[in-house]
Amino acid sequence: MGARRFGRTNWRGCAALGKRESQRFLAIWQQTIAAPLVTAGLFIGVFSLAMAGRPPVMGVPFLHFLVPGILMMSVIQNAFGNTSSSIVGAKVMGNIVDTLMPPLSPGELVAGYLAGGIARGIVVALVIVLGAGLALGVWPAHPLWLLVFVVIGGVLLGALGIVAGVLANKFDQIAAMTNFVVTPLSFLSGTFYSVEAMPPVMAMLSHLNPFFYLIDGARYGYLGTSDSSVWLGLGVTLFAAAALVLLSWDWFRRGYRLKP
Repeated sequence: MGARRFGRTNWRGCAALGKRESQRFLAIWQQTIAAPLVTAGLFIGVFSLAMAGRPPVMGVPFLHFLVPGILMMSVIQNAFGNTSSSIVGAKVMGNIVDTLMPPLSPGELVAGYLAGGIARGIVVALVIVLGAGLALGVWPAHPLWLLVFVVIGGVLLGALGIVAGVLANKFDQIAAMTNFVVTPLSFLSGTFYSVEAMPPVMAMLSHLNPFFYLIDGARYGYLGTSDSSVWLGLGVTLFAAAALVLLSWDWFRRGYRLKP
């Protein structure tokens, strides 16, 4: 164990877990990488037909307005799916002990799982950016800000996926979490519309949703415009991500719903 550690952190073991989590989605790239691109293209195609002639939104063409919201929605769903399916799959097959037995601390376990979710989110985002750029001619105005919110989205939803995976005992429960929590929160966070155009009560509720700040931050990174302060969004999303990472760490530390 001592030979595998550098300082106080088992970097080699943590990197191995992150590599395993990344290889999981790369092995089925048709489902995890190509499918989000096709879905994003379908959304844009359907809205281009249904909303033909619609005036600009927030000073940009409507189709351009849609791109960052669809991009972040894809990042959210894929980061959540990567960590949650990995943990639930290991629990269902009874091999979660193979992950818990190696000399990895709770923090290293969380970091390894999150690495896979972040990597999947970044790859999906890059594919959609390339596709939107080639198809619509729209490229990120502030790529660094876009990358920051994509990474934070990967951390936040990856940690939420860990929490969901620990709580769930079968894939049906993960599907319920996706259908009744993750998807509604992402759809109702300004993905397809400006929150400022909503009634005051709904706009206020949207500002309480961390997903709104992820999508709004991605829109700023992509188009240079947003519904709220990008710094406020950065603070809210960092706080939410830190809270979920801490909860994930605590559950791994205690072996909550993981150890027999």
